[in-house]
Amino acid sequence: MHFDFSALPSQTVYKLLTSTVTPRPIAWVTTISGDGCVNAAPFSFFNVMGHQPPTVAIGLMRRANGELKDTSANIIENGEFVVNLVPEALMQQMNQTCADYPPGVDELTKAGLTALPAAHVRPPLIQGSPVSLECVSQATIVTGPRQVVVIGRVLGAHVADAYVQDAERGYVNTAEMGLVARMHGSGWYARSTDLFQLARPTVAD
Repeated sequence: MHFDFSALPSQTVYKLLTSTVTPRPIAWVTTISGDGCVNAAPFSFFNVMGHQPPTVAIGLMRRANGELKDTSANIIENGEFVVNLVPEALMQQMNQTCADYPPGVDELTKAGLTALPAAHVRPPLIQGSPVSLECVSQATIVTGPRQVVVIGRVLGAHVADAYVQDAERGYVNTAEMGLVARMHGSGWYARSTDLFQLARPTVAD
C-alpha cells in the first residue's frame, strides 16, 4: 500500500514513520540555558551522521503551542549539548525527564539524577549513562513550522571504564552496556540483547 505523505494528517505520518523506522537510538540530551539552568530530555529522532568530522543529528519537535522546547532554545542560544545514551538501568529516570515541565525546571533533579562535569562544554554528563558525547552545534535547520534539526560536531566521548576493551583501537563492549532503543507506538522500547552477526561480502565471494 502506498502512503502519500502530502495527503495525510501529520499525526498519521508520525505513526507510520515511528512504527517502521525502528529501533531508533535515544539521545538523552542535556543542555544549559543562558541563566545556568540545566535541561534534560530524550529524543529518538537521532543518529550518527559520519566520523570525519564526528557528526550527529537530532530532530527536535516544538511544543504544542509552537514554542521551542528548552533543548532547542538552549542549543540555539549557546550552541552546546551533550548526548547521553540510555541504559535499561536508567529507563525510569529517562522517562521522568519526558514530563512536560515548564521552562526553568532542572529535569535531572526531578528524576533524582546526578550531573557530572563535561570536559569541553557547559552542559553536564548524566551519571550512569555508559556513553556521553560532548557536542557543539554546527547548524540548526528549521525543516518545518514545528520542527528543528540540529547537526552537531562531537568534540569527545566519555565511555564508562567498565566497557572499554581496547582504548587505543576504540574497542568497547557494546553488548554489556545494556542500551535501549525506541520502538513503535506509545511507550514501546527495545533491548539490544537478541543479536546476530553477518559478515560483509567481498567481490571475490
